[in-house]
Amino acid sequence: MSTMNWKRRFTLCECAVMVLLLGHMTSALEVPLDLPQPPTITHQSPKDYIIDPRENIVIHCEAKGNPHPSFSWTRNGTHFDVEKDHKVITRSNSGTLVIDISEEKAEAYEGVYQCMARNEHGTAVSNNIVIRQSKSPLWSKERNEPITVQVGVSLILHCRPPAGLPPPIIFWMDNNFQRLPQNSRVSQALNGDLYFSNVLAEDTRNDYICYARFPHTQTIQQKQPITVNVLNVDAMNETVLAAYLNDTDFLGDRPAGERKPSFMYPSGDSSTVSVLRGETLELECFADGLPTPEISWTKANGDLPNDRFSFHNFQKTLKITEVMEADGGDYHCLARNRLGNAQHIITVVVKAAPFWISAPRNLVLAPKEMGMLICHVGGNPKPTITWLVNGVPIENSHKDPSRKIEDNTIILSDVQTGSSAVYQCNASNEFGYLLANAFVNVLAEPPRVLTPPNYVYQVISNRQAMLDCASFGSPIPKITWFKDGQTAIVNGDSYILHENGTLQINVAQPLNSGKYTCVATNSLGNRENHVYLEVKEPTRILKQPEYKKVQRSSKAVFECKVKHDPTLIPTMTWLKDNGELPDDERFVVDSDSLTINDVTQEDEGTYTCIMNTTLDQDSASATLTVVERPDPPRDLELTDQKERSVQLTWTPGDEHNSPVQSFLIQYEDSLHEQDVWNNMTEVPGTSTTAHLDLSPYVYYSFRVLALNDVGLSEASIPSNQYRTNPASPDENPSDVEGTGTEPDNMVISWNEMTGLQSNGPGLQYKVSWRQKDTDEDWMSIIVANVSEYVVTGTPTFVPYEVTVQAINDYGSGPKPEVVLGYSGEDRPTMAPESVKVLVQNSTVAEVHWEPIPPSTVKGKMLGYKVSYWKEKSLQKEDSKPEKPQELTFSGNETEGRLPDLQPYSQYSINVRAFNGKGDGPPSTNQKFETPEGVPGPPTFLRITNPNLESFTVEWGPPVDDNGRITGYILKYQPINNTEELKEMTLLANETSVILENLKYSTRYKFYLNAMTIKGSGPIVTTAITIMDEARPVGPVFGSVNFSLEEDHAILNWEYTGDENNVYVEYMLDNSKEAWKREAVNGSRTYQLKSLKAGMTYRVRVVAKDHGDATVHSTEELLIAVPAMTSRQVDIATQGWFIGLMCAIALLILVLLIVCFIKRNKGGKYPVKEKEEAHQDPEIQPMKEDDGTFGEYRSLESDTEDHKPLKGSRTPSNGTVKKDDSDDSLVDYGEGGDGQFNEDGSFIGQYSGKKEKDTAEGNESSEAPSPVNAMNSFV
Repeated sequence: MSTMNWKRRFTLCECAVMVLLLGHMTSALEVPLDLPQPPTITHQSPKDYIIDPRENIVIHCEAKGNPHPSFSWTRNGTHFDVEKDHKVITRSNSGTLVIDISEEKAEAYEGVYQCMARNEHGTAVSNNIVIRQSKSPLWSKERNEPITVQVGVSLILHCRPPAGLPPPIIFWMDNNFQRLPQNSRVSQALNGDLYFSNVLAEDTRNDYICYARFPHTQTIQQKQPITVNVLNVDAMNETVLAAYLNDTDFLGDRPAGERKPSFMYPSGDSSTVSVLRGETLELECFADGLPTPEISWTKANGDLPNDRFSFHNFQKTLKITEVMEADGGDYHCLARNRLGNAQHIITVVVKAAPFWISAPRNLVLAPKEMGMLICHVGGNPKPTITWLVNGVPIENSHKDPSRKIEDNTIILSDVQTGSSAVYQCNASNEFGYLLANAFVNVLAEPPRVLTPPNYVYQVISNRQAMLDCASFGSPIPKITWFKDGQTAIVNGDSYILHENGTLQINVAQPLNSGKYTCVATNSLGNRENHVYLEVKEPTRILKQPEYKKVQRSSKAVFECKVKHDPTLIPTMTWLKDNGELPDDERFVVDSDSLTINDVTQEDEGTYTCIMNTTLDQDSASATLTVVERPDPPRDLELTDQKERSVQLTWTPGDEHNSPVQSFLIQYEDSLHEQDVWNNMTEVPGTSTTAHLDLSPYVYYSFRVLALNDVGLSEASIPSNQYRTNPASPDENPSDVEGTGTEPDNMVISWNEMTGLQSNGPGLQYKVSWRQKDTDEDWMSIIVANVSEYVVTGTPTFVPYEVTVQAINDYGSGPKPEVVLGYSGEDRPTMAPESVKVLVQNSTVAEVHWEPIPPSTVKGKMLGYKVSYWKEKSLQKEDSKPEKPQELTFSGNETEGRLPDLQPYSQYSINVRAFNGKGDGPPSTNQKFETPEGVPGPPTFLRITNPNLESFTVEWGPPVDDNGRITGYILKYQPINNTEELKEMTLLANETSVILENLKYSTRYKFYLNAMTIKGSGPIVTTAITIMDEARPVGPVFGSVNFSLEEDHAILNWEYTGDENNVYVEYMLDNSKEAWKREAVNGSRTYQLKSLKAGMTYRVRVVAKDHGDATVHSTEELLIAVPAMTSRQVDIATQGWFIGLMCAIALLILVLLIVCFIKRNKGGKYPVKEKEEAHQDPEIQPMKEDDGTFGEYRSLESDTEDHKPLKGSRTPSNGTVKKDDSDDSLVDYGEGGDGQFNEDGSFIGQYSGKKEKDTAEGNESSEAPSPVNAMNSFV
């Protein structure tokens, strides 16, 4: 009973442990190296290690742990003492072995090696590393007899290469080291044999050589050459065949004719192939047959794996990579030709060496915790699992009551400090083994966060963001996330919390930006870490480059305008055909474009702009096509040559990426127009021939030009000359006309025919004519080399029939067409009669006349011309006649309208006929008068003399009275008012009227027009505002005064008006600009601050009504603003100035005393003597580099105010004048101190002036003036 309860408790506990330990297993914790931990192997050599005998053997074994592990090795299952073998070196802090085999055969060190890394917490072991030496054995010697086969039979040439380690790579070559060609008929098998499905005569050769290349040693070995003779037995007699076959092996006793396929390899109908899971499966079939069979593959009960299979060796090899259990089964190889097919079934059996389903992982447990190590493997057959602890079989290790083993699982419960260890899981079957180390580290450690603090994550908007919070602790810490110090983040649609502490934001948005805090907590404490997330705008190409088709030598511009997050640094890259742009100065890359100057044919391709930031990129591509005019056609040829036609053919030239639209055929007639090319015909761009119709008596040469979108090509080379025989003309001259130029002649004209139209030599023209509708005979004349003939003595303007016929030495042209012509015209001889004028109204009249007889027209009647002009105005006595106007009426019209006449005027008129020769005589002048009309508008309308009682309306008479003015109508009414319009009728002699008793503060509009007996003329208008009756009589503005302050003028005025719109207006005196104004807001005082110093202004105060019209104004003021209006302070009255002047006077007095004392003490010091006395460079007062005194510098020297400016000029003697003074007390100081003695004299002697004084020729040693001395010090 107790046993059952224990089992039940264990089962329940085990379930809890499973849930708890999933966190341990999925977290894959990394223990910081500063904490105690068992060893972990980090690097080791491969299990199967093939070495090169020419190099040292290096067997890798690297491990980490705390304390750092020590290393030991076994070889072939026993301890390998590396210290006793001086050829074996162990690398420092490592278990890696380096074996020197320069004096030893590599075979001595072949074997199985295993590395062990141990420290006080456990032992980790490596895989068994099998060391084998690479081998490249020689080919066994053999004598290859020549092989003789009949044409058409199959053949196998065996390679049988020596076994190497690793296996060699096989290929067939000839004596010239050229690979033998392979195809669907001849191909190489995986084992190196060469298969012929059927042999041909060209397969005969004596140098079929099989080569084997050994990759490790990089050596190549060859088999003895094989000779193959292919005979056509049917073409040889028995004697020759017997002699040929005397010393050769003859293969192929069966017929060599066509046959259906059969398999040479694999043999039989079926075979079996085994392959291991994860390896590459290669199945092959080679078939005999004639014609050569085609190979195809299928899988029974399934399809071939889409992404893992491929065909090689002309479909004879099926290759499947990364084989899976599902790839097992039957594969059908089918060989087919037109005579039949054959099938071979290959059964594939998939086995599996052990492979990991779930390898055991390291465990970090706190004391008293539970854990589990799982070793989950697969394999076929099923692997056997064994456990080791610290490299010792677990059954041989010390008993641990906290450990329980169940098949592939070790369950640990209630672990204790000091029970850390490394466990090994070994899974093996007949095809291999797997070995995994997993440690159990028992620690009690408070949390620590391994992610760097204050790390800034940047992510593009709408993408996934992963915020890391790598932590360590034992027990395993729990991770909690906070954003901006707010409520804890929980799993949801926006966030995913991973077991390893990572916070995943599925779709990051700008609102997700901010500060994130992760807190790691276990039973021993907690630790927090802050990271930051910045969500950036994505990079997008707004304007992509577009397809360009440009002409060679022109310019191509690809635009690529991009939008990106402003906080990210963009980098624009351009590629051509996915490679770098050519290193050519013609390619100019700007911030948002690529320009290619002087484009060449090599610039064609695809151009891609890539905008990169540190977080994302966007790209777009466009293609550049370079076009050019097509190359000229070539290879012109004349075929199908006939008397009147020929066939022209040609070969098109290069189109240069722009299809040819048409071909233009031109010809040259070297007989009539040498070196002149004429267009003959045009054919579509898809044609390469043209049927050409020819003319007689022409020496033709043809050429062809190609046209595309860019333009015409150069002309082709001309064809051979083709001559046609002469013949009579096929046509007559065109555009024949008969027209007179004088009343007694007719000019017969035509277009001369070209040499091409002449059809033969001796071209002439037969000109014929006769008067129409008479019984006269045709008159003819033959002329040459002219295009007209003049017939004289003709009656005036009579019809003639005219023909022109072409004639040459071989006959006449076709019957010519009769053309109607006319002899010359004369002017009409008679004027129209019965001219009458009917006045319709004041501006329109009608005129009528009788037509002239046809006999007096003397030509083709074109119409009549009516001339009319204004003689005078019936109203104005001083009017003058106007220039005549003319109207033309075509044909036989006998009436017309005269528009736009002036009313109340007298006109004159006449009519005349005209023809092609000119005008006939005019009719007698007729006079007529127009009646009165309505007058024009008055010239002006204005309001004058406005006051409180009345005002005057004035106007001017119309310019165009159009009759007798009978009076004026004046109308007026208030604006925006419903009152009726008031109307006044005024006499014709009045030009003004006084209006009284109108409403005050009301705006009126006035309308005025003049009248005649015919009615009223157009209206003119004006408007005015009437003043308010409450206002006092007289001006509303009183006196205006102003005063000038420092920066403005103050205006004061008196105002009794009611308008609130009062402004100060001002403008520059004598200026033509508009008044400027400033509102005063009801005040009687205003500061005008916009005036400029030194200017004179006109200023006034105005009052305006609601319509912005000025109703009151003051007199204009003239204000002159002084040039400086600021207050001046009399400095002479300031106490500080008086004190300063006293101090300066006292200083000058002291300086004067010092100067006189020096003069009396020092005597005279000639400059020349001082220069000779100072030859010692140590006491030379002037420095060579900057020209200053040794240790003493004046104020001018310190501030460098008197140094010459760069580029300035200095006097020719090299001195620089200081200010305007020639002397300074400083100039007279010598040495470096420049101090006074107790008696007030200078220490030393002056030297600073010697160059200057010498240059000026002044050797005086007098003391400097007091003024200059003061200038030097002040």
